[in-house]
Amino acid sequence: MRALVVADEVDEQLWAGLGPGGEVDLVLAAGDLPFDYLEFLTDSLGGVPCVFVPGNHDPDLSGFTRHGGLFLRAGFPQAWPGPAGGINADGRVVDVCGLRIAGLGGSVRYNDGPNQWTQAQQARRARRLVRLAARRNRRDGRGVDVLLTHAPPRGVGDREDPPHHGFGCLHGTVAKMRPDWLLHGHIHPYGEHPREHRMGGTRVRNVVGKHVIEFTPHGVRA
Repeated sequence: MRALVVADEVDEQLWAGLGPGGEVDLVLAAGDLPFDYLEFLTDSLGGVPCVFVPGNHDPDLSGFTRHGGLFLRAGFPQAWPGPAGGINADGRVVDVCGLRIAGLGGSVRYNDGPNQWTQAQQARRARRLVRLAARRNRRDGRGVDVLLTHAPPRGVGDREDPPHHGFGCLHGTVAKMRPDWLLHGHIHPYGEHPREHRMGGTRVRNVVGKHVIEFTPHGVRA
């Protein structure tokens, strides 16, 4: 299974229609990209699914539900501000293209913008996500293949300026979920090639820009 993984920085070659090369089954987006860019990518790749989490520069997507083809917020019809056809994995566990993906969007709170969380708030959200993943695992024996986040774990590829601190709760989240991958954005490499990290058996990669990654779904896992 092959995915185009993007975050934070628009790639001009992709905008120009110069695709990633070879067959791509899925787009994974780790936040802070224009939603029309994500729509363009999925369309140019033949309508493949797009799974994303919001970043701290994205609009607030909380509170939306879908019923009968309409998006509702607080019980009233409202236009969905997210990418058309996109699957918002923030705080959810989704199964797409044979992969089980758990999502946790947003960054550390540094002003009053959307999709920002204190360490304690994100820890509560992470605990709910772990419970959701465990419930799915009990039902079908499958574990999480990819933990898709916007911000990295604290001390694992983050920065020391407060807006770019990672989340401490991701250490426990990874230990409990044991995903093959944690993919994040938020930390711009500015021309450098950030190294891949390891947290136990989990590969942690900064996916700012564009990456093509091949995944092998884990299937049944105790």
